Amino acid sequence: MCLAVPLKLIEIQGNDAVGEAMGLQRKLRVDFIPQPKIGDYVIVHAGFAIERLPEEQALEDLETWEELDDALR
Repeated sequence: MCLAVPLKLIEIQGNDAVGEAMGLQRKLRVDFIPQPKIGDYVIVHAGFAIERLPEEQALEDLETWEELDDALR
């Protein structure tokens, strides 16, 4: 099973992009996302964005991840 944190695209140059979540940034590829835009939320696997998420769903998921992170501290 793979668990993924939604990343918000903050930079795009061709198929290379940078996503951000919970204060962390990660380089990724957007080859599989049609017409990616800054501000889109995506799920990333093996360095590739594989699915675009609606903002509402992404924010709910991020809230859950933050609650989990707080519980583990």
